[in-house]
Amino acid sequence: MAEAQTQKNSAFMKTLKPSPQLASVVGAEPLPRTEVTKRLWDYIKQHNLQNPANKRNILCDDALKAVMGKDEVTMFEMTGLVGKHLA
Repeated sequence: MAEAQTQKNSAFMKTLKPSPQLASVVGAEPLPRTEVTKRLWDYIKQHNLQNPANKRNILCDDALKAVMGKDEVTMFEMTGLVGKHLA
């Protein structure tokens, strides 16, 4: 059981290279998914991009729109859209 848990965590913590679009938001160095998500939220909060009427929605500026492909996304959509920008 401990071995399976270690494998699951190591896959989850594997560093992935962001696309050029995503790198403009989170940086170009390879990062684990968890750190990509953390940096995205730091960016969203720093630029005040949460929809004031519904905090679960993110209003995309030009840099985020290049990653997400639209003007507004839910925080649940965001993780799927960001996954396409990690290799």
